[in-house]
Amino acid sequence: MTYEIIWEPRATNAAARFLKDDPAGLAAVYEAVDALATQPRPRDSNPYGSQDVRRLHVGDYRVLYIIDDDVIRIMVTHLGRTA
Repeated sequence: MTYEIIWEPRATNAAARFLKDDPAGLAAVYEAVDALATQPRPRDSNPYGSQDVRRLHVGDYRVLYIIDDDVIRIMVTHLGRTA
């Protein structure tokens, strides 16, 4: 089963801001998020609040996303820097 990945505008805007300073870091983020399509709950992700919300760290970035198993969709809601 392959999940559809949807980026909320807030997360997309953050990615655009970070892209100027760290294109390699953002490439790693997009690669990790793309991998969620086939494995939405990887070992290096953690539950965040409810069981449908997860947090994934990729280098200096953190990604918050919601898994909707009923619709087979992952919604990226937040992208931020940890450092």
